[in-house]
Amino acid sequence: MDSMRRFGKYRVEREVLNEQRLEEVTQRKTYSDTHPSLTKRLKDSLRCTVPKLKQSVVSSLPVLYWLPKYSVWDYGMPDLISGISVGIMHLPQGMAYALLASLPPVFGLYTSLYPALIYIFFGTSRHISIGTFTVLSIMVGSVTERLAPDMDFLKTNGTNVTTEVDVTARDSYRVQVAAATTVLGGLIQVVLGLVKFGFVGTYLSEPLVRAYTTAAAAHAVVAQLKYIFGVSPTRFSGPLSLVYTLKDVCSLLPHTHIPTLVASAVSMAFLIAAKELNSFLSPKLPVPIPVELITIVAGTLISSYAHLNSNYTISVVGEIPSGLQSPSVPDVSLFGEVIGDAFALAIVGYAISISLGKTFALKHGYKVDSNQELVALGLSNTVGGFFQCYAVCPSMSRSLIQETTGGKTQMAGVASALIVLVTILKLGPLFQELPKAILASIVFVNLKGMFKQYSDIVTLWKTSKIDLVVWLVTWVSTMLFNLDLGLAASITFTLLTVIFRTQLPTYSVLGNVPGTELYVDIETHREAREIPGIIIFRSSATVYFANADLYLEALKEKSGLDISKMIIYKRRQEAKQKRRERRAERRAKRQAKRERRAQKAAKQQSGAPVFSVEEEAGRWTDTCMEESGEVKGWTDRENGTVFVIPTTPRTPDGQSRWEYLKGGDPDCTSIGWVSELQDGDTTTLGSSSEDTLSHDLERVSLGSLGKWTWDIHSIIIDLSTANFIDTVAIKTMKNIFKDFSEIDIDIYMAGCQASVVEQLELGDFFCESITKRHLFASVHDAVLYCLDHRGATLFPRYEPSVETFDSTKL
Repeated sequence: MDSMRRFGKYRVEREVLNEQRLEEVTQRKTYSDTHPSLTKRLKDSLRCTVPKLKQSVVSSLPVLYWLPKYSVWDYGMPDLISGISVGIMHLPQGMAYALLASLPPVFGLYTSLYPALIYIFFGTSRHISIGTFTVLSIMVGSVTERLAPDMDFLKTNGTNVTTEVDVTARDSYRVQVAAATTVLGGLIQVVLGLVKFGFVGTYLSEPLVRAYTTAAAAHAVVAQLKYIFGVSPTRFSGPLSLVYTLKDVCSLLPHTHIPTLVASAVSMAFLIAAKELNSFLSPKLPVPIPVELITIVAGTLISSYAHLNSNYTISVVGEIPSGLQSPSVPDVSLFGEVIGDAFALAIVGYAISISLGKTFALKHGYKVDSNQELVALGLSNTVGGFFQCYAVCPSMSRSLIQETTGGKTQMAGVASALIVLVTILKLGPLFQELPKAILASIVFVNLKGMFKQYSDIVTLWKTSKIDLVVWLVTWVSTMLFNLDLGLAASITFTLLTVIFRTQLPTYSVLGNVPGTELYVDIETHREAREIPGIIIFRSSATVYFANADLYLEALKEKSGLDISKMIIYKRRQEAKQKRRERRAERRAKRQAKRERRAQKAAKQQSGAPVFSVEEEAGRWTDTCMEESGEVKGWTDRENGTVFVIPTTPRTPDGQSRWEYLKGGDPDCTSIGWVSELQDGDTTTLGSSSEDTLSHDLERVSLGSLGKWTWDIHSIIIDLSTANFIDTVAIKTMKNIFKDFSEIDIDIYMAGCQASVVEQLELGDFFCESITKRHLFASVHDAVLYCLDHRGATLFPRYEPSVETFDSTKL
């Protein structure tokens, strides 16, 4: 074959490259070269060198990378201003979000201190602010209230049970539950990070995360209604707990505590107005106005001087111990009860952290290590759990403040931690008279951004219906099944959508764009032209066990070839040809015997032969039955059909005249003529009823096929979209090669990636009949090969040409 081709008027020549030739030209490495043995990889991983040790230490402790390069003159003041701004935000958010976790407010301040300090040493993001977050707080609250409900801590007086709850014992146990859940979740994150499982966050798509946080915001709102209205609803857990809690709150609305509601309304009105003013003046302000801090300071002062707790029975924060808590080992006996919640906390916290981290890294031009982020967040939670902290992750609002106020590194986290530390040591008791309604109002107003995410429904309706379904299913499942079961249901449904889309991909037949080497779908591109005699088939998804059968069916449909019927037709034709040959052989033997008998009779008699028709026919029939090995009784003369020896010799076209005498009344006998055709259209003496039935089936099959021949000589399978191929798909490809070869159609594969070729080799795909010459580097190479080998003999030559082409014409 002349492997050099001309394209149009440009006389561009290049070699047609199949996989075998491509390997020779490019000198592709073998599988053993690209995949070292397990022993070699183990030796390389255990081999210790100074550069490798340094890289390992720096990657595990990123602070050693940026701290020696830290410039106080360049970064010191921006980080200080940013840290103070974030620290001021930590105070109200820490105490408010602690209420979401059903914990005393001081533990929210602890959560804003210890994990942030740990992240400074191990984190790779320079701008995220680690601490309390709405979604994780409500998730922790669902665990603490499930394992430590109020009903388990009712005070008893003799034999009578009062309605008073032992708040001290309840809060103490809830702190233990929260700490145990946090430590276990942190350990899960550390283990996942060490085994390089940082990609787990990619399974939480953006629609899923946004819908999940939106539904979690609804849970947070319902949890804060009791503080806003001053009622005490029953707290439910498990599926539909949100519905039951909301129903109970609505039933208690007639008993709303008016002073508490007034305090909540005034606080929310002030917060909303101040935040709107803050956003309006933000371009002109060097730092944003600390609205939440002003609100809690003003609320504390008003409550303290007006004695809101004693005069109007407005619930306040209560005693806030000064000083730090000593570390303690969490209750490991609780691990079995909270492992599901801990895993959910680990996944959700990491997903939020890595999404925020990558957002800021992309904006400021640095890299975030997903595995190291998982380890850093896990260590923050694990160490924090020993200091009675609950689960943490970055907050969008605080992270934006840290970035917009000029923060450059995590030294801003040190400054914010110092603000929280001073508050815990010296200023904590000053907030004892702070009304809980104000903290609930802060939570309520801060959820405004999450409620804006309902606009995603309109956006997704216009862009992607499948993502819209994911959003709605996530929202509904989280609302109804609670946060942990809702997350599991959402991830499961998202993965099912991926499987569904790979099971039902788009199958297309490709055509050539004139003047180019491009091949596009002929159904969606008017300019695309089919190559005569060649079908180019492509799937938009990888072929694997879940869609292998569908792939084969789609290939049959798109090619217009019902391969099963064609193979049956071919086999019937072969069987028919064998029957013809056997009949021809029997006729030849009979003809030879008749000639011998005629010669013998000619010698005995010199005149015209006179014989009985019945005797001669009976003798001839007995001879035929002996030759065919059949033992049958000859029918009576009245009911039988008597055949006569041919009166004329066989003509060149394979026909001979037979005279036959039908049985019945001798007076009514008639003589007719019949032609025995070579193609077997008439049943002969040597044939059976089975032959006749087979012929009828053949005629039906041909009618259902719709045509006697097909004008396709080659099929090219474009595998450029496949990034892997499993054993089921390999077997499917083998069957395609085998089945289509039976009807004389050549199969070729094009665009296979190197990894796919390696998997084909490992799966014993190649054999004597299927070699690497059937694989081509591109679809165009395969087309040229097919035209050179089969196209020239069957169809006019099709010459794809290479010219300057405007892609906008597509």
